[in-house]
Amino acid sequence: MAFAASAITQSLFTRLLRPFSTSSPSLSLAPESLASRNMLDNAQKATLAAGCFWGVEHLFRKHFGEGKGLLDAKVGYSGGQTQSPTYRSVCSGTTGHAESLQVTFDPSVVSYRQLLEFFYRMHDPTTLNRQGGDVGTQYRSAIFTHNEEQEKIAKEVTEKVGKEWYKGRPITTQIVPAGQWWDAEEYHQLYLKKNPGGYECPAHFVRNFPPLSE
Repeated sequence: MAFAASAITQSLFTRLLRPFSTSSPSLSLAPESLASRNMLDNAQKATLAAGCFWGVEHLFRKHFGEGKGLLDAKVGYSGGQTQSPTYRSVCSGTTGHAESLQVTFDPSVVSYRQLLEFFYRMHDPTTLNRQGGDVGTQYRSAIFTHNEEQEKIAKEVTEKVGKEWYKGRPITTQIVPAGQWWDAEEYHQLYLKKNPGGYECPAHFVRNFPPLSE
């Protein structure tokens, strides 16, 4: 218990040293990156929360970038009730938002199901409102679905990983309809690429699970 408390204290201290910006995040309707302006007609979106969004974005770009299906990715805030949330307000845990990743992907290259299976490999979905030493509802595990088909797939995949990958450990991941998306401040985008030595949640790594049954 002493070690756990120490780890949480260290994580909180590290997080408090993260930069804050006074600029407000832009709406998802605002102009996006050049890549997102040239999306394929069949491009789809997936919105996921798995703890500190720096590491989540980093791992998804690493595994699905460079022609492997990921067309664009951005970090932001979802699932809350406050308008125009900022990083500072989300960190307070009072806005209801989760630090999230929204990816735009080519379903002819990578499927939504494959993205979700990776999502369950790269974080711990059994720790309620927590990843590693990051504790709070803003670090919850969640899948924000964009249509009924995504909801169906999310429930199927979640049920399977619960039975086959996390046996005896209840999955705490929320599966809820995607609501308003808010882009995080610009300095959060591609944070670990800009800051290679920056904070990374220890719970963010790819677990070596066997393929899920058909």
